[in-house]
Amino acid sequence: MKHDPALDLEKTFLSYAQAYWADRGVSDDEWNSHTWQLKNRITTLEQLEEHLELSEKERSGVLLSGTKLAMAITPHFFNLIDREDPECPIRRQVIPRVEETWTSPYEMADPCGEDDSMPVPGLVHRYPDRVLFLVTDRCAAYCRYCTRSRVVSGAGEQELETDHEAAFRYLEEHTEIRDVLLSGGDPLLFSDKKLEKILERLRSIKHIEFLRIGSRVPIFLPQRITPELCEMLQKYHPLFLSVHVNHPRELTLEVKEGLERLANHGVPMGNQSVFLRGVNDDVETMKTLVHKLLMCRVRPYYLYQLDLIQGSSHLQAPVAKGIEIIEGLRGHTTGYAIPQFVIDAPGGGGKVPVNPDYVLQQNSERVVIRNFEGKTFEYPEPAVQPDPLLDY
Repeated sequence: MKHDPALDLEKTFLSYAQAYWADRGVSDDEWNSHTWQLKNRITTLEQLEEHLELSEKERSGVLLSGTKLAMAITPHFFNLIDREDPECPIRRQVIPRVEETWTSPYEMADPCGEDDSMPVPGLVHRYPDRVLFLVTDRCAAYCRYCTRSRVVSGAGEQELETDHEAAFRYLEEHTEIRDVLLSGGDPLLFSDKKLEKILERLRSIKHIEFLRIGSRVPIFLPQRITPELCEMLQKYHPLFLSVHVNHPRELTLEVKEGLERLANHGVPMGNQSVFLRGVNDDVETMKTLVHKLLMCRVRPYYLYQLDLIQGSSHLQAPVAKGIEIIEGLRGHTTGYAIPQFVIDAPGGGGKVPVNPDYVLQQNSERVVIRNFEGKTFEYPEPAVQPDPLLDY
């Protein structure tokens, strides 16, 4: 593979604080405030064109975005965009394109079948011992490939219905549930007080063993990861955080500091990347990403094949390419850096692991395997031995 000099820059942790916003009178205190960041998100075509020259596909996409999934980009994340590159991997993730209005026959409004697995509004119970608790429909910024674009942002025809009290009652009654994942939308948009109220209630249910939060706020809005938030989360261990980083440029110095603050307060973190065409669909980009994640004390956890959400085909990369990337990581870097490549089976089948073929043959006597170098090895299966106590 030809070396991409840009990746050398992506390997470092850079600060994008203020950038040209400083020339517009934005102070350090304002920039470092998550409330300022949220109030000053780019949400309109006029704001976007004030900062960036758009392609015709992007301009048309922004004009149409209000009918499907709203556009919102925090100033922090906007600063990561390469203004000279219309195919910049950051802008592909957050700036609408006209391709979002194209639909393929296999695309779905609810590709993971969540709506059919809700015993009460906002609570998805698909797996035996764990649930997904959708607590909000709002995010700091909106990914254009969002699997819940049907309900997130308030722009679509469907609204996210939630009933927190009904969800708590369901959890209390179902003692088989040991794991609760808070998601949405993004739970870290709640105030510390509101989020703590939910965590405290969940912790009062004795059979719930551990809690998880799925969030892209540490990446879109690192200013939100305050010492006060981390100290509050620390009270509800075991509590895990799943973050969402797709490209190494997203791991800025500010993001690294926020993730380290969470780790220092005992919050284990895993990353869930979505496999996206033109963003992370090559081995070197993915290797740089997973190495930077480990430096931030985040374990690469999942690499998701893109869900078949309506209007996402322009971002869909082939499954074969994802397998190729895992092949390019396995044996070529530390095992901690290798995520599990999965497909969330369309229609609600759950996560299915997808791996390169390392088992070449298998029978009752042996297993023939290959390693990352392509060398083959035999591993003998245990022979059935007679029981000496019965052999008389």
